[in-house]
Amino acid sequence: MLTVSWRDKVDAILLAWQPGQEGGNAITDVLTGKVNPSGKLATTFPVRYSDVPSSKNFPGNLYPETSTRGFMGFPYIPGDVTYEEGIYVGYRYFNSFNVKPAYEFGFGLSYIDFKYSALKLSSLKFIDEITASVVVKNTGKVLGKEVVQLYLSAPSKSIDRPSEDLKGFAKTNLLKPGESQILTFKINARDLKSFNTVQTAWISDVGEYTVKIGASCEDIQLTEPFKLANDIIVEKVHKVLVPSVEINELKNIK
Repeated sequence: MLTVSWRDKVDAILLAWQPGQEGGNAITDVLTGKVNPSGKLATTFPVRYSDVPSSKNFPGNLYPETSTRGFMGFPYIPGDVTYEEGIYVGYRYFNSFNVKPAYEFGFGLSYIDFKYSALKLSSLKFIDEITASVVVKNTGKVLGKEVVQLYLSAPSKSIDRPSEDLKGFAKTNLLKPGESQILTFKINARDLKSFNTVQTAWISDVGEYTVKIGASCEDIQLTEPFKLANDIIVEKVHKVLVPSVEINELKNIK
């Protein structure tokens, strides 16, 4: 959904998705201020379609000479597409390659502001698990909730990694003006892992990781690093479902 051509012509945009039969009441409550909106985008809104990495591959090769008629007489045209964006899907691509979206993953406005503070890790060295806690305060004048997001930046020792990867999120209680709440996240070895195709295993690379707490993937409020002393093979798997064609996956080697 592209909004850039008209978003400056309106005061605000309310994205209701598919709210069901009570949608009218819910939208009215938000527009009148009876309820403070607290939803966040679960996708990225690009400025233009060409900004999406899969646009370079889609629709691929079409074979109209073998087309048939499908549902309600619509033409069905066989084809094949080789998607080459690899791990760089959605915000992982936009953040890693510095492509500015119209609205980023995790974005969402409300009628109040929230202050993030006191990010603490249970340890600066990863052994089995780390707990991250953060204080979120309602600095506005009305009741409200906030969705807090935890992203992780990882070292790229043996495999390519995105600049940030969402590892957890949580919504606060309905906070009164001036009220604070501590939110806690747990990070385990599976949260650090990425798939190594050469070793056919999910691996957590040795090195420094960074916990990033924010209101969206671009609105990072607090960061704190920790270190992993040794590689961890989280899960070894069998080499199956090998692609029938070579895939030239997008890389972001720095």
